[in-house]
Amino acid sequence: KQWEENQREIITFNTVEDFWALYNHIELASRLAAGCDYSLFKEGVKPMWEDEKNRKGGRWLINLDKKQRGSCLDNFWLEVMLCLIGESFDAESALVNGAVVNVRNRGDKLSMWLCETKPQEAVVKIGNTLKRRLGIDDKVLLGFECHNDTINKTGSTAKSKYTV
Repeated sequence: KQWEENQREIITFNTVEDFWALYNHIELASRLAAGCDYSLFKEGVKPMWEDEKNRKGGRWLINLDKKQRGSCLDNFWLEVMLCLIGESFDAESALVNGAVVNVRNRGDKLSMWLCETKPQEAVVKIGNTLKRRLGIDDKVLLGFECHNDTINKTGSTAKSKYTV
């Protein structure tokens, strides 16, 4: 099957109560099989680069070592989701389309997807807020990748446009 055909919408929710009803009844990210993903996006936005609402955007990317799956992954994913539904990015929340957690054998990834790569100040503010909410040490850099750069990358990673 094509990647898009493997996507399954689980639920659309409009209240915090509905979010918790879902969250309390699905598997934790750390217990997903390698190769599985969860995504949480605004209604009408698909978790794919090709979606018109994502095409000009990018993502803040957090790479976790596989040893961090038990200690960080679930807490980070929950905090990312709470940032999304709580519109924790103030006026910049309009730029945020959603988030994805990828569970992989070599290490897991969390990403927050934005609809635009500019203005730089707004994108960087979102990255700083995300880093602060997750309690990530100042010595650890988060990178922001443009979707176009990720699609056209030649190596295993795309070059970060911004870092915080």
